[in-house]
Amino acid sequence: MARDLTPKYTVPGVERVAAGRIIDVLRLRLHALNDLHLTLKHIHWNVVGPHFIAVHQMVDPQVDRVRGMADDVAERIAALGGVAQGTPGSLVKERTWDDYSIGREDAIAHLGALDIVYTGVIEDVRAAIKVVGKIDPATEDLLIEQLRDFEQFQWFVRAHLESAGGTLTTARAETEEDAARAAKA
Repeated sequence: MARDLTPKYTVPGVERVAAGRIIDVLRLRLHALNDLHLTLKHIHWNVVGPHFIAVHQMVDPQVDRVRGMADDVAERIAALGGVAQGTPGSLVKERTWDDYSIGREDAIAHLGALDIVYTGVIEDVRAAIKVVGKIDPATEDLLIEQLRDFEQFQWFVRAHLESAGGTLTTARAETEEDAARAAKA
């Protein structure tokens, strides 16, 4: 059963029912961002091998930016009159994806898996933009800015996974485990 997230009030120029739809979209974006920043820290803590320091240092600014994105989304939810539910229980209960599956592993393996993670995040942000873009340009703008950052983060990751000839080692991978194996091969 879908919850009614229609707020009692919202920002001028957005109808309350439309604000409820935006809040619902942003609710999952908030969960995804909170999950992603923890996943990135997990990678940061569990990366090993000769590329350790490069990946360790590349991931931390991404963690900081993703935490900032979560704050932006939570504040947008609040501005629209909703409740920014950022508790771990809510995230686990409502998320539509599985937990990150790679533990202590070589840097290249983590980057292969992270490529798959970023693909999923980017696809979800694009889908959210399609929904909110019809309702609210301010929320659409917020998500477009985040999309640009995610695409840049994936580009940084893929730079480690691409051959000089332009072949991406994770091109055929569908799971994090497949991508980790392909990246190491």
